[in-house]
Amino acid sequence: MRTSVRLALLALLAAVAINYFEPLPDLLNRLWVRALPILAPANDALHNILHSDSQQQQQQVFSAPADASAKPRRAFRRRLVAVGDLHGDFPNAQKVLTMARVIDDKGAWSGETDVLVQTGDIVDRGPHTLPLYELIEMLRRQALEVGGQVVSTHGNHEWMNAIGDWRYVSQAEIQTFGGVAERQAMLAKGWVGRAWRDNYTVAARVPLHPSLGPVNTDYTPAAPAFSTSLSHAALAVVHGGLAPTYPDLAPFPSRINALGSSLLARLQDRKTQPPPHPPAPYPGLPFGTTPAEERLYGSDGPLWYRGWAHDSEADACAKVDGVLAKLGARRMVMGHTPDFEKIVSRCGAKVIIIDTGISRAYGGALSALEIVYTLTPSGDAWEEREVLHAVYESGPVLLGDDKRVIQGDFEAWANVPPVSSK
Repeated sequence: MRTSVRLALLALLAAVAINYFEPLPDLLNRLWVRALPILAPANDALHNILHSDSQQQQQQVFSAPADASAKPRRAFRRRLVAVGDLHGDFPNAQKVLTMARVIDDKGAWSGETDVLVQTGDIVDRGPHTLPLYELIEMLRRQALEVGGQVVSTHGNHEWMNAIGDWRYVSQAEIQTFGGVAERQAMLAKGWVGRAWRDNYTVAARVPLHPSLGPVNTDYTPAAPAFSTSLSHAALAVVHGGLAPTYPDLAPFPSRINALGSSLLARLQDRKTQPPPHPPAPYPGLPFGTTPAEERLYGSDGPLWYRGWAHDSEADACAKVDGVLAKLGARRMVMGHTPDFEKIVSRCGAKVIIIDTGISRAYGGALSALEIVYTLTPSGDAWEEREVLHAVYESGPVLLGDDKRVIQGDFEAWANVPPVSSK
């Protein structure tokens, strides 16, 4: 740079000597034009020195929003609807499913629900057994086509019919099958019996968030999926109830469902179905039934237990957390024990009993349970929320609105459907 300055000064002096008599403004202008190519390297070097720190600062400013330019985290939402005992009443079932926005005005899956849960006792007390099972199976297919799911559990009345205990079957209902023999064949080997075997379980574990796996994924505390703050973000669903004294709660729900599958196979695979009771004697469980299968159908088994409905609030709430911990769930949802006026919520909605006597055989309330689950980005955390409503003809009634702030990486699960392995 010093050499360039010296050359520029010599050029200036020579120009002054040559143009001594030229007017000063013209002289200076011409000198500047001649000196500019000589001074340029020095000027560039000086500019680089003066502005290097500023350029570095600007680069830091423009490269800083790497996080800001990243794709925003997405919220997750899942809407679940649970419907209790239907007992042979197709028109009232349609009303309830329409009221809960599960089906549209044409009776088809509306797409407004991610998971429909039905807790069994579709059969008995009314004449519409076949239309009801047809409706549920149609909705099951339609839901799967758009990423939804229908989850079905057996009620004690499904099991009574499989055994041959037809105390609550009317003659009018039998005739819709064509007669006793035709009804027995349908429940054992026909499409209704196959649906019981393939699409129904005794118990269901329904995840609120897909990081817990599909419907009926076992709660296994040692698995990585259950080491997060969402480990118990699920519903435990049965028809009757899950008693604290019942020995086969874990692993949930596969242990219970394995017993149910084996016992149902014994009943459906009998060479000859026993004559129905009444008028014939009660046939009981088939030969070869194991003690665990007998306990499944016992008074504290998941098909018949009523303790969560009948125990005092204090007794029920003292037991519920211990049972939920084994199940990997936040709430138990069940039918079986009707309240003809309302859905019953106990222990801060940890126990929800949804049988309201929907069938005209009871004349109870038309109802459904709605749970809307959301997981929404909140700063560097997530806000988890469950809003629970009992839905009636008169409108929704709030049962709970639970919020939690949690940590974790749940972005990958934003659009995963709730498809079951069964």
